[in-house]
Amino acid sequence: MDHEADAHRTDLMTITRHVLNEQTKYPESRGDFTILLSHIVLGCKFVCSSVSKAGLAKLLGLAGETNIQGEEQKKLDVLSNEVFVKALISSGRTCILVSEEDEEAIFVDPSKRGRYIVVFDPLDGSSNIDCGVSIGTIFGIYLVKDEENPTIDDVLQAGKNLVAAGYCMYGSSCTLVLSTGSGVNGFTLDPSLGEFILTHPNIKVPKKGKIYSVNEGNAKNWDEPTTKFVEKCKFPTDGSPPRSLRYIGSMVADVHRTLLYGGIFLYPADKKSPNGKLRLLYEVFPMSYLMEQAGGQAFTGKQRALDLVPGKIHERSPVFLGSYDDVEEIKALYAAAN
Repeated sequence: MDHEADAHRTDLMTITRHVLNEQTKYPESRGDFTILLSHIVLGCKFVCSSVSKAGLAKLLGLAGETNIQGEEQKKLDVLSNEVFVKALISSGRTCILVSEEDEEAIFVDPSKRGRYIVVFDPLDGSSNIDCGVSIGTIFGIYLVKDEENPTIDDVLQAGKNLVAAGYCMYGSSCTLVLSTGSGVNGFTLDPSLGEFILTHPNIKVPKKGKIYSVNEGNAKNWDEPTTKFVEKCKFPTDGSPPRSLRYIGSMVADVHRTLLYGGIFLYPADKKSPNGKLRLLYEVFPMSYLMEQAGGQAFTGKQRALDLVPGKIHERSPVFLGSYDDVEEIKALYAAAN
């Protein structure tokens, strides 16, 4: 990579320019999606700024309330949620919002209503803020069936119906990874410009990886296929070297690494959590969508993750996602066990 040439590069592909370029491929487009996305980007910039100042701003203490998942909410969770809800409603392009932090779906007032549904986790991995580990925002976008009469059934769609999905990771740099259905692109926030610049065009996950990512503290509660797979990662019988274990415990960071370096991320069901731990709508679906768009796979232990239809908005699901060949291995183990 020619860093000197990069430093003098003047033709910058911003996220807005990128999305507008995509928009020209659809002559019938009214620009609604571009407007919605610019509001999501604004929310990400605000949260990025707040996360970097969290320790200074004394935002780290608990807000004192417990969210519907039974997790104590940190002040930044509450703040991030408010920022995204307000940004999405003010775009005038949304009709229903589903947030991890809110028990009920939010139906937008008819005067500000648009045709998009946004499902999101405003600050995933927020328990890691105190120790400086990367955290992030995850989002998915659906189209409503009837703009005039949106219902909760409009939200309960299979992941394959997503029109876009992405995440923004707040780490050593602020990175936004997005797919609108034709590949995956990564943008990095240039703080001096206040703009997300295209730095990872057309991300493709390696077909096979050397890393597995799972919380092995749950091993005693796993089912047989998961146990066998992890055993095989550590003690391969085919003469290949053992795989490296990398587990951060922040889904955005673990999936981001998997997307760039390959390998597999597992959050299986176990005896303690028979339906898995991760939420379908705003964790499993967006990440599975991105992984498939990048040439990988996502599997639940029973079926393709994006084929699942949720029964309720905060439904959970097991997930195995990552490099195509690695997910094929876990699928073969589940097929053999049935």
